[in-house]
Amino acid sequence: MIKNWPKRPRIRLNQEAYALLRRQILERDDWRCQGCGSSEYLQIHHEEFRSQSGHDAEENLITLCAQCHMRKHMTLKSDGTCHGTTTGWE
Repeated sequence: MIKNWPKRPRIRLNQEAYALLRRQILERDDWRCQGCGSSEYLQIHHEEFRSQSGHDAEENLITLCAQCHMRKHMTLKSDGTCHGTTTGWE
């Protein structure tokens, strides 16, 4: 029998705490995209998306440039065109 465990509450920081964590992640990742190594247009990506109960926690965050971040959120449909996997940036 498979049990359906209740969804765990996600950790979501207030704006000031998130800004501090964002800076810590950028410093941890040496201000470089962890996908391609770029130091331009850096963003923070949630490995487990917020929309899927992903936490605002260091172990769930990674630095990506805007292009790599977009790629992480895109998938290819069978006809070769792209569509987003989520409703917004995570």
